[in-house]
Amino acid sequence: MPLPRDEIEKGLAEELSTLSALVRPLTSEELATPTRCDGWSVGDVAAHVAGSMADILAGNFDGLGTPEVTQREVDQRKGRSGTELADELDAVNAGSQQLLTAFDDEAWDAEAPAGLAASVGSGVEALWYDAFLHGDDIRHALGRPSVSSEAVRASVSHIAAILTDQGWSPTTLELDGIERFEVSGGGGQMITGDAMEFVLVGTGRADPTTIGLDETVNIYR
Repeated sequence: MPLPRDEIEKGLAEELSTLSALVRPLTSEELATPTRCDGWSVGDVAAHVAGSMADILAGNFDGLGTPEVTQREVDQRKGRSGTELADELDAVNAGSQQLLTAFDDEAWDAEAPAGLAASVGSGVEALWYDAFLHGDDIRHALGRPSVSSEAVRASVSHIAAILTDQGWSPTTLELDGIERFEVSGGGGQMITGDAMEFVLVGTGRADPTTIGLDETVNIYR
């Protein structure tokens, strides 16, 4: 189950706003900085987030999230300045808030369009996670520290759901500063420690052995 609807809607709006503020003042040199996302610069990462949101608002669901579509989103925005990328992030943020008001609770719990997620709510939580994680990719590339926010909870929630879908063994996540999350019904092994470190490990951005796990915890493996 994703986090409560009001938290997800607020979280996505705040995360896109935070990402816009992060990207807006960046110089062309900073936008060209390589990131830990293979082959992508800082500007490419921001372009992907803006492009994914723009595709969703336009109803372009075919292939969403595949390498081909994500690369198309990036290519369409090549050469844009920080201001231009931030302006689009602000525009898709406003559009997403307006769109979400059209969903009643029944629609929120229904399957996401094109089968992209188990529910609309889960899909929106995934967008929140994606914006947060890519914001961290940008900070990492620029030598800036990670920023703690409620999005860490959304990220752990999302990763737990994906691991469950992938058939990971029953696991209980008792991570610092957030509530318990369960993988595959919970029980089994217990994982403790820093929640942000778990997010980085669970997305292939940090060495899983640092928290006693192996590469199967990487949801992108």
